[in-house]
Amino acid sequence: MMENPVLILGAQTVGRIALEIFESNGVVAYGFLDDNKKLHQSTVDDLAVMGDTDDEQYLKLLGKNCEAFVATDDVRVRKSLVKKLNEQWKVQPVNAIHPKAAISKRAVLGHGNLFDAGVAVEPGATVGSHCNFFGNAYIGAEAEIGNFVQIGGGCNINAGVKIGEGAFIGSGATLVAGVEIGANARVGAGSVVIRSLKAGETVFGNPATEKI
Repeated sequence: MMENPVLILGAQTVGRIALEIFESNGVVAYGFLDDNKKLHQSTVDDLAVMGDTDDEQYLKLLGKNCEAFVATDDVRVRKSLVKKLNEQWKVQPVNAIHPKAAISKRAVLGHGNLFDAGVAVEPGATVGSHCNFFGNAYIGAEAEIGNFVQIGGGCNINAGVKIGEGAFIGSGATLVAGVEIGANARVGAGSVVIRSLKAGETVFGNPATEKI
């Protein structure tokens, strides 16, 4: 179990999920930081929103005394905050793994990932860093997931699938075994992807076709 409390950057939807995960693991949450000033000096799920994500008063606690987790579904914001934590504060965000997630000991995980309840990651899968995996997503054996990927709830990522950095896979989508998804590609919710996608391509439907 994590010994230090965790500071959660982001107090909205993903932040609330992260808080639930940390509390379920007996980890103390120090507080939220969020750039929405309307939330400042309030509480979200009984945890204080203490200031902005660049508030040095709290960020200076990171390291020996406090861990960090970046909680947002906006990949640009996530990249910016991770870069700041890495370069300015020399901190690597921790993983948030729900106790009801099933992560194989033979899977390889990076840093700063969120694994929600019901997520399964099979043996031989490789997960990069700073990804979001929402409820009941399935990651098959030997799948390769790049950094800053978002996998929606109920997705079925079959064996050997490769997903490039920054890709977005909508809720309930299915990626058949062995397809490759290029960096920053987007797959619409409920889609069935039966072919590989180029970088930046957007598809939807069953079978998934390019969005016009």
